[in-house]
Amino acid sequence: MTGPSRRRRLAAAAVIALAAAAGSACSSSSGGDRAYLVWDPYPQFADDSAWVALLTRCGAAAGVTVERTGYDTTDLTNKALLAAQQGNAPDVLIVDNPVVSTLAEAGALTTTDENKLDVSGMATNLLGAGQREGKTYGVPIGANTLALYYNRDVLTAAGVDPAAITDWTSLNAALTKVKAGGKKGITFSAIGTEEGSFQFLPWFWGAGAQLTTLDSPQATSALTLWTDWLRQGHAPNSVINNTQTTSWQEFATGDYAFAENGTWQLANAEKLDFAYGIIPIPASTGGPAPAPTGGEFVSIPVQQDTDRYGTSQRLVACLTSADNLLTTDTTLSYVAPVATVQERQVAADPKLKVWVEAVRAARGRTGDNLGTRYPRISEPLWTAVQAALSGAETPPEALAAAQATATTR
Repeated sequence: MTGPSRRRRLAAAAVIALAAAAGSACSSSSGGDRAYLVWDPYPQFADDSAWVALLTRCGAAAGVTVERTGYDTTDLTNKALLAAQQGNAPDVLIVDNPVVSTLAEAGALTTTDENKLDVSGMATNLLGAGQREGKTYGVPIGANTLALYYNRDVLTAAGVDPAAITDWTSLNAALTKVKAGGKKGITFSAIGTEEGSFQFLPWFWGAGAQLTTLDSPQATSALTLWTDWLRQGHAPNSVINNTQTTSWQEFATGDYAFAENGTWQLANAEKLDFAYGIIPIPASTGGPAPAPTGGEFVSIPVQQDTDRYGTSQRLVACLTSADNLLTTDTTLSYVAPVATVQERQVAADPKLKVWVEAVRAARGRTGDNLGTRYPRISEPLWTAVQAALSGAETPPEALAAAQATATTR
């Protein structure tokens, strides 16, 4: 993990980071006497929060003082790359799962073989987001994903049994009944950002498409499904600009039968003025579609003082122990990455059962060895979705252009 090749990788990665972050990257003296630094993407948690209390307890159990800093997700990535280049990386780094491959490719993270983190109990599909070329670079702290929220009143009035919606045919039949009853069908986010790709992926993967071939017949069928919904009036034109937040706001009006959204809306769902339920996003021919995973990984960055790894390992083991995962994932509205903890979550809140099922079928966006290639695929994909939904291009034309762009990047 040292030497000229690693320095070149870090230098190249740092060029991608925002130049403005260079002057503000944290620095710290090296050596065993300094506090153990933890960087996370949870700036919403203040020093008196349960999360910071857990970090403090884990530090005390390891016999060290923990200094924690919470950053915005994008800012954290930039600072982590620059700190690695400067040789003053934090001891423990918690990052959004698609970022792991970027940091690993730059040589900024230790592998679980090197740092001795135990990942044997973690769900294989969730670990995939933190793997590159057969090596694992951290431990998932939890996961969120997507499913379909539904309005019980709207479906009941339309004579639709949500349990009978198991594939695209039955979903389309439900949307037709809802429209005939004078209500609106489904809302989602198709904005021209990663949010748009994130929301399209369950339908893309649910059709059997692969990210390495964006213009396949399976991919075309998924995009045609969405464009047909707009053409038939089952989905509003606003989806082209919807974020996941504005899409949820549309659903909250009570006019829509369905909304594609995530676990992070559970607290808002309890505030709705109507009864709601949740079903998995169906695959084309039946069963739950693979949805993309959100959530973070806890990793141990490369240190000049390798004696620090032992204590860092104890900190991470504490943060990801079963009891602590249960508390943390409940706070974050995440599904735990360990089956036994998932079962405890469902026992405590039966509404999480559908989310556990969705997470078990989910995929990491950078999995299948895509790694840092994923962003170069995702942008052409969301561009294709925008082009097709706006009517600028047909689904086959939009996806052919997307594949051509992704291949040349």
